[in-house]
Amino acid sequence: MSRIGRAPIPVPAGVTVSVDEATNVVSVKGPKGELTQPISRLLTLKQEDGTLQLERPNNLREARSQHGLARTLVSNMVDGVTKGHTKVLEVVGVGYRATLEGKNLLLNMGYSHPVRIEAVPGITFEVKADERTRQQSITVSGIDKALVGQIAADVRKVRKPEPYKGKGIRYHGEIIRLKAGKRAAAKK
Repeated sequence: MSRIGRAPIPVPAGVTVSVDEATNVVSVKGPKGELTQPISRLLTLKQEDGTLQLERPNNLREARSQHGLARTLVSNMVDGVTKGHTKVLEVVGVGYRATLEGKNLLLNMGYSHPVRIEAVPGITFEVKADERTRQQSITVSGIDKALVGQIAADVRKVRKPEPYKGKGIRYHGEIIRLKAGKRAAAKK
């Protein structure tokens, strides 16, 4: 039995979960919005006493492989409509800037032109600057965890951290292993 799949999902007050039996689509509605996700037809979702439980009727390989995944997707949906999801990115480098232009994100990353990232529905950007270190941080937030992660990855892709000085856009807490460079090779 999947350890992740058999764990119950707590449903807070104010969140409603419904399953369309014909298509096996789970809908979660909460204070921040509504999300839908299709799950495998081999799984059933039972709701009792403020918790959700995903069950599989047999031990077929496909049912076992989908059990933990479906539980995690439904749990992320419940968390998204109650608390929301965020990813924080750090802008490191002299002259690299991030600004908000309405809802869109405008990045000056050393290219000949600024790079504009459009805010898709359900995603909000926030730019903060630390006065002490003069480093900027970009917060990507929304209710859909997969969409927040994809938009954060797209922002990071504009200027990935380079391996010699570490300049670029990185996730908060990401450790960049720096290479030694030419001077270290000449000393050998």
